[in-house]
Amino acid sequence: MYADIPEKIRGLIEPVVEDHGYELMNVETLHGRQSVLLRITIDSRLGDGRVKVDDVAAVSREIETNLDAADAVESVYRLEVSSPGLDRMLAREKDFSAACGRQVNIKTRRPLDGRRRFKGGLVDFRDGRIVLEVAGDRGVEETAIAFDDIEKANVVYAFSSEDFVSTTEDGADAAATENRQRPGRQSRERKGRATVARPSRRGASKSRQSRTDD
Repeated sequence: MYADIPEKIRGLIEPVVEDHGYELMNVETLHGRQSVLLRITIDSRLGDGRVKVDDVAAVSREIETNLDAADAVESVYRLEVSSPGLDRMLAREKDFSAACGRQVNIKTRRPLDGRRRFKGGLVDFRDGRIVLEVAGDRGVEETAIAFDDIEKANVVYAFSSEDFVSTTEDGADAAATENRQRPGRQSRERKGRATVARPSRRGASKSRQSRTDD
């Protein structure tokens, strides 16, 4: 969660992100056997997930320079910078407020009523607590979860017919179908995740890979 980002790491990352016109959503540190994965998620200031791949690459390069200059990560690490994507994560209080009315997945830091995973409609976020409508044995019930108790959360993206392009055997009909579907297809591309992953200079090799995931 955003609140868990160490101040030293945030101080090296957040100014770079903001200088490029974006906002820092989250930083995850995942420890592997031989290296550490530093996964950074950034978003537009409008919170719509529209982040250009070229901007992600530029942010990644500058963050890497800052981390290496400050020797902020002691072990070999891999750096991954990406936009939220379709199943956008919810890391800040403003993310939960903006997601009201959407279906979300929640994982808590500790069991609440014997469970740590919840899925339901996000009804409200107020006073540092989210309110979910969760289906149970007794029907749909409201469940309140404190923001500080949330370990991970993300929006459940609801696919619609506009997300898919269909074809027909008739050429004219196929062309007409493609034209009708094109706005939806473009919308999906804008909502896709832009990711740049790169190994650190501490690694055995220096390479960069850029991609856009659906």
